[in-house]
Amino acid sequence: MGMEYGNVPQAGMLAGIGRVHGLECLIMANEATVKGGSIYPIGVKKQLRIQEIGLQNRLPCIYLVDSGGAFLPLQSEIFPDKNHGGRTFYNIAEMSSQNIPQITVVLGHCTAGAAYIPTMSHEVVIVQRIGAIFLGGPPLVKAALGETVSTEDLGGATMHSSVSGCSDHYASTEPEAFTMVRDIVASLNLLPKSTPEHGDEPLYDPLELLGIIPDKNQHTMDPYKIIARITDGSRFGEFKKNYGPNLVTGFAHINGHLVGILTNKGVIGYNAATKGSQFVQLCNQRGISLVFLQNTVPDSLQEIPTTDYELYMSNHLKSHGQMIAAISCANVPKITIIVGNAFGMDHYLMCGRAMSPNFMFSWPNAKIGLMESDTLLHNITQEMNLTEEQTGKMREKLSREVTAIFASSRIWNDGIILPHQTRQVLTRCLEICPTSSESRTNPFLRM
Repeated sequence: MGMEYGNVPQAGMLAGIGRVHGLECLIMANEATVKGGSIYPIGVKKQLRIQEIGLQNRLPCIYLVDSGGAFLPLQSEIFPDKNHGGRTFYNIAEMSSQNIPQITVVLGHCTAGAAYIPTMSHEVVIVQRIGAIFLGGPPLVKAALGETVSTEDLGGATMHSSVSGCSDHYASTEPEAFTMVRDIVASLNLLPKSTPEHGDEPLYDPLELLGIIPDKNQHTMDPYKIIARITDGSRFGEFKKNYGPNLVTGFAHINGHLVGILTNKGVIGYNAATKGSQFVQLCNQRGISLVFLQNTVPDSLQEIPTTDYELYMSNHLKSHGQMIAAISCANVPKITIIVGNAFGMDHYLMCGRAMSPNFMFSWPNAKIGLMESDTLLHNITQEMNLTEEQTGKMREKLSREVTAIFASSRIWNDGIILPHQTRQVLTRCLEICPTSSESRTNPFLRM
């Protein structure tokens, strides 16, 4: 929504995770009703994030392709850079090298860059009379060579199944194609993870989460009330309760999954960050997934002592560096829910996007930015002689850019969820995530 080049519904692509024959699979489908499935810059960004989820969680990828390729008027924002369109092909090759299955169903035209998705996949299904794969379609051939050729002859199902070999399975209809995909997944010989026994429901109704979000100062939300409405039996074994109390840490079960929870209760200072670093390393050592419930304190409300300022800032920076390093190098699943604010450096400490959480969602009331909009406006305009109209426009712009909708529209997280859906979403994420990723050496933590 609100892209510089207009609205692109769902970034031109639908994506989700579901079970096929009991195996968690990542599914991506071009939205062919949006400019014929053409790829916009935001669509490239979304696909790269989707592939990152597939790589991070080792999920078989199923591509349902119907795309006209790159939206050519914006080629400079799609084609040349490292994280532009070519990176999607790099990711397919990288996942393939790690034995993560890549499966494509050709349900429409795979034109230009979209043609490389099936040709780089492990197995490809193409649908008769509907599917086609070519770098340039019949109109381009006519314009370039003056020759008239049919879609079917140039890149149709029969040609690619019997001549080029770009397709492995020929389907007469779409339902037949989907049956073939299910058969392919069944033949992967990848056993699904055993799931734990379902835990008991929280003692407190998750719907009550809708009533704990204040109209103002949402950083004052009681984190214990949130935890009590998402954990099994509302149980929570708190870790170091009285040390660094502005960061609440502890163990709980979410639908039978043991997790370590970290959530804000104020500014993350030296003690709180040191405690967070220790807790993250403890969970990493034990192979326990981490859940971050993020709600930071705005910079304007953070108190800095006037005495021993240099010592305070040195310890502050050092402990923050330790916690960031511990979170960055933890090789257990990390899931972040922004329940309130996501401002400033504390956003990183609470496993913001830059820390590569496996999944990251936000509640509709979330605010995400370098700092709250009023403080940011003051810092920008304090030495600028702006008119009242200019100040008003700046305030409107900054206020809009910290909203949950603005952030989710730009793939800064994986979507907006309703507060009472938090337990359900966390359960699905914990089912999807691998128990651990590749082994890493411990980061260097300054003492």
